[in-house]
Amino acid sequence: MARTKAPDHETQREQILELAAAKFAQTSYPSMSMADLAAASGTSKARLYHYYESKEAILFDLLDRYTKRLMLIIAEVEGASQRRGLGEQEAFADLVRAFLAEYETSHSRHVALLNDVKYLEDTQREVILDRQRDIVAAFARQLARAYPQRTTKDNQTALTMMVFGMLNWTFTWLKPGGKLGYREFAEQVVEMIDHGLGVRQR
Repeated sequence: MARTKAPDHETQREQILELAAAKFAQTSYPSMSMADLAAASGTSKARLYHYYESKEAILFDLLDRYTKRLMLIIAEVEGASQRRGLGEQEAFADLVRAFLAEYETSHSRHVALLNDVKYLEDTQREVILDRQRDIVAAFARQLARAYPQRTTKDNQTALTMMVFGMLNWTFTWLKPGGKLGYREFAEQVVEMIDHGLGVRQR
């Protein structure tokens, strides 16, 4: 008979993932062991194995949940933009704002997504990489709708990756509670995109 999960099983898993993400970002994934993760979680290695069978399982669940969260944000922003009747440029601006808001609270998970996908086994790595491609494709579609005069088949990928270049590496220098907050930075990114991609008035 299968063992019944405790009512707080999912909460415990989330706490483990949060602590593991912080340790991976701080120390690096390859150097961490299950014993290290158990110590960071304030529990025994045996208890940690009750929730995850391996360090690799922790990493995959961490990245799987995080990339699903990013896809959900895209869907939520699209839905909210339609309900509010926003124009395409404002809808794209809201997507930028939403991603930076998520990055502010998911700093360690984002570092793991950028740095540690390569440590997954092949099948799991493809799941995460496919989802990353879906995220980029969604941004590319919305960018093309927002700035059709400046976006072409030839430059769409380059422009999309330019946007991600502004967003994805904020963790290396933009710190919560710093002089420049994530919300303020989001507005600067939106302004730069709009002025750089908008049609110039003659």
